[in-house]
Amino acid sequence: MSTFTTINLVLLAILTATAVAIARLRALYEATMLTALFSLVTASLFVLLDAVDVALTEAAVGVGISTVLLIGVLALTRSREAVTPRRRRLPGAVAVVLAGGTLIYAAQDLPEFGAADTPVQTHPVTDVYLRQSQEDIGIPNTVTSVLASYRGLDTLGELVVVFTAGVAVLLLLEPIMRVDEARRQTVLDLADYRVLRVISRMLMPFILLFALYVLFHGDYGPGGGFQAGVIFATGFVLYGLVFGMDKAQQVLPRAALRTLVPVGLVLYAGLGVVNMVLGGAFLDYDTLSPDDPKAGQHAGILLVETSIGITVAAVMTSIFLSFGNRVAAQR
Repeated sequence: MSTFTTINLVLLAILTATAVAIARLRALYEATMLTALFSLVTASLFVLLDAVDVALTEAAVGVGISTVLLIGVLALTRSREAVTPRRRRLPGAVAVVLAGGTLIYAAQDLPEFGAADTPVQTHPVTDVYLRQSQEDIGIPNTVTSVLASYRGLDTLGELVVVFTAGVAVLLLLEPIMRVDEARRQTVLDLADYRVLRVISRMLMPFILLFALYVLFHGDYGPGGGFQAGVIFATGFVLYGLVFGMDKAQQVLPRAALRTLVPVGLVLYAGLGVVNMVLGGAFLDYDTLSPDDPKAGQHAGILLVETSIGITVAAVMTSIFLSFGNRVAAQR
């Protein structure tokens, strides 16, 4: 057994044990921490599979922001799960067994793990993306070429989903946030811990600098707008956790965040309109530099990634601040 296979099996065992522990726990805080561990191990698996772009997003969203939001929700509700009556467990158990059995049966048709003759390796489209993209677009990172250029319209649809989900959450939380300030209880506030304050102040510039690196380096290595936007949001989440919601909203006023949420989407779609005005197709970046199409591709992809980063960062930060400013539930 190779070292690669051994590491994968160990990580799979950790994921399985973590999932079983989460299912059995009734203490929701502990289950939340184990969920963060599950995301961290999953990110490690993505790294082993050379999907570093996905691993960055999983680590930032699954381990960072999602965990903070879950803790904020638990602080507003209760920390223990209600006991489910036995008569209601049977349908769930049957559904799990049926779904699990179907997946195991379907998995029999999968190629051998790590085989070199899988469709992913032998299909003609693989050669197109890995080689022809270098001639058409001239960007070393094939993932960025595919996401931002070949399937730019699909990525625009994903950004619309992020925008719509963010707006829906904010609309749901907005009425709850309109409360008497004297009753507002800031749940997420660690400002009394001096060590955290000092370390956070030191880390903030590096977090934001790393987010910019991930954004502008996405053409050459793992990164891009989605990853950079989440890292930006993680920095502001850390600031809000340590220094309080009021200080966070002084740095990023709510009105400014509401403005930034649609800005990225408008820039992305507007770029496509500009391409059409210049005589090309929607999101055809070659029109930005007719004499040097690769330069046009570089410029277009950079604008697209920046647009994605703006909307993702604004949506994530807005949701966090909305949860952080909610009033604690009356017990």
